[in-house]
Amino acid sequence: MRKPCLGALLALALLGAGAAPAVAATDRAANSPTARHRPAPVDFAGTVALSNCSGSVVRLPQSRPDDPALVLSNGHCITEQDMPGAGEVVLDLPSKRTFALLNAKAEKVATLTASKLAYATMTDTDIALYRLTENYGQIQRKYGIKPLRLSTQHPREGRAITVVSGYWKKTYGCDVDGFAYRLKEGEWTWKDSVRYTSGCRTIGGTSGSPVIDNRTGKVVAVNNTGNEDGERCTVNNPCEVDRRGKVTVRQGINYAQQTYGIAACVGRDSQVDLDRRGCRLPEPARTR
Repeated sequence: MRKPCLGALLALALLGAGAAPAVAATDRAANSPTARHRPAPVDFAGTVALSNCSGSVVRLPQSRPDDPALVLSNGHCITEQDMPGAGEVVLDLPSKRTFALLNAKAEKVATLTASKLAYATMTDTDIALYRLTENYGQIQRKYGIKPLRLSTQHPREGRAITVVSGYWKKTYGCDVDGFAYRLKEGEWTWKDSVRYTSGCRTIGGTSGSPVIDNRTGKVVAVNNTGNEDGERCTVNNPCEVDRRGKVTVRQGINYAQQTYGIAACVGRDSQVDLDRRGCRLPEPARTR
């Protein structure tokens, strides 16, 4: 699980990794007919920084401007002391957590506040959805920031992706290498996890970062972990388990949890409803 540690914070601060990235130069080719049909480059607009992780303001296909906005992050980011245990689901927990909203250049433009933690789990997946006090229309009018769009399609193997960390104001580019049937880390097990190629060397603090399909510009997953030390199925060292139970350890490789199933579980006013038709998010064996 990708949490920041003091050593990582100091090392990256010395290297300048916490600084906003330089603005990319433009060239005449950008105005060519071919370039006009290319997807827009991935930037930081709509991402957020949490106190310990990254995240993003996301909208669903059915979201309306007056629906309360949602922030997507990891279940293990809700606080180290309150990480959901195996089989536990958090529903509608009052929260006043704050988020630093970033623009395209990774500059903070606002502080957003949650009204509640609408949903969180580390069972089968590793996600948290916070419901904000402001709606999508208010955020766009006041700060000029549009939410990121959440894909309803399964990610595709071989597709170019970008992991966008609001915490570090840093992006990581690679491809979808494949999918882990089961990804086991400590007491938790996640299903059909996205495996990155080696280019996405995510670190502590990148947990909760949106994983964006470069072709569609939509969020297809949420970054959550990687095998740091080559250990087998321990915390910070997840292992892959195939359908036959064979365990594979890939040191230095990082993973994300797919998010295409979230849309079916969110109704009007951004309410999470696990009884909605087509919703397959884990239901609680234990609730908080």
